[in-house]
Amino acid sequence: MNSASKIIRNCDEIKKLSQTIKNEQVVLCHGHFNIIHPGHMRFIQYAKSLGTYLCVAVHSDDYLTRDNQWQPFSEYERANGIASLLDVNGVVILDDMNLNTLIELLQPNAFVMGHEFENKQSDELKGWITTAETIGAKIVFHSGSVNYSTSSLLYEQYDYACNQNTEEYKHACKRQGVLTEQLAQKCHLFENSKILVIGDTIVDQFIACDPLGMSSEAPVLALKELESKEFIGGAAIVACHIKSLGAQSYFISVTGQDEPAEFIKKQLTQRDIDYFLFADNERPTTFKIRYMVESQKMLRVSRLEDRDISRIIEESILNKLEEIIPDMDGIIVSDFVYGVITPRILSTISRLAKQYHVKLFGDLQCSSQTGNILKFQGFSLLTPTEREARIALEDKDNGLEKLAIDLLKKTCSENLLITLGSEGFIAYHLSDNDRIQSEHFPALTSNPIDVAGAGDALLSVISLGLSAGLTFMESAAISGCAASIAVNRMGNVPIELNELEQFIKRIN
Repeated sequence: MNSASKIIRNCDEIKKLSQTIKNEQVVLCHGHFNIIHPGHMRFIQYAKSLGTYLCVAVHSDDYLTRDNQWQPFSEYERANGIASLLDVNGVVILDDMNLNTLIELLQPNAFVMGHEFENKQSDELKGWITTAETIGAKIVFHSGSVNYSTSSLLYEQYDYACNQNTEEYKHACKRQGVLTEQLAQKCHLFENSKILVIGDTIVDQFIACDPLGMSSEAPVLALKELESKEFIGGAAIVACHIKSLGAQSYFISVTGQDEPAEFIKKQLTQRDIDYFLFADNERPTTFKIRYMVESQKMLRVSRLEDRDISRIIEESILNKLEEIIPDMDGIIVSDFVYGVITPRILSTISRLAKQYHVKLFGDLQCSSQTGNILKFQGFSLLTPTEREARIALEDKDNGLEKLAIDLLKKTCSENLLITLGSEGFIAYHLSDNDRIQSEHFPALTSNPIDVAGAGDALLSVISLGLSAGLTFMESAAISGCAASIAVNRMGNVPIELNELEQFIKRIN
């Protein structure tokens, strides 16, 4: 059955359908489905698991207009997108009937709504529930299972997955009016920007090992060290990305008085970055050691101090911020929660950015430490992972759309990029009339070598794009290409402008 044949428009067709599926376990759900993203896929998959026939109701264009919903596509385009999903058996466009009428005609066994509807008290929602309960349907509030990894490579050929993701990426760009053939040239606009990066400095050491087998003394893996190599990490790699992509890069951070600090200084000097590193002899430069067997990480060991920096160093940083922020186009706060971004420093950055009309971009990484991105208020852009967003909002159940809207509102931010690991990311823009525009950009690499640098590359490029005057969706599209470059090599290596250009041209 093709997509078009699944679409139903009127009451007579619904009556006929209800007779043909009367022996099925029928499940009904509804939505506007402007952009189909992984959150919708989770919801659809869960709904289908409750029965044998899944019917999806798509709200009409008139309904979305009355509800002040962002409406980039017609009702038929939205219905056709949902109908293309394998789990969906039928799609009803609610243009000449409302949801109550559909429930009465279809007589579903279960009526499924996103978890965010459970606490709503609108008369419309109460009417749907009453109608469903009257015909004996089970009411279910669920947004689908939250997974931070994917098993897709168990079922898809690698080349097929890559090609499919590239085509989805192109469709995403087309939906947003992004001309992919112009993106490579627009990268040169980065060269006009001055960006300040502030945050925690990290040195990443990768140690290549040869496995010797299990130890005879204890049930642990025995490794033979072969070779080691150090890479710049943390906020420092963001500053390096900014410079290598053509912009002027300024960097503020704190290090210890040790060999890793000297390594950082040497690397920053070689790359001609204006840096201001404040030495603290009471803490080490954060140093992370990863033991590798070929491309597989076996163990990570960290040397770090995660208490806030001293008052003296904090004052020095505050003075430097007062001095250089007035001349910046953008400020990137790359916070790994190791103590550099104190409340006073964050407050001063926000004040100065507002005073001098400088764009603020933020990323807070709390995968292995305590942190909350809600402390970033009034930023132009935030880039949390889905896990970080759920931790911040204490929300493990709601769908991605509700998660994003809540995060945008609670942080008073203009743009949001929620990263989904191997599923790519969803870009959300809050317009002046409070409408949410969103787009899912798939990951352009299906089998990455090292994912550790993807977030840094995303943050760097999308911040550069917004600082240089590109639209949010143009910046997001380019940042997806940068992330793909980053995950295709071991360790954090700065992305060069010509490298990014060539990658964009290859996928066109």
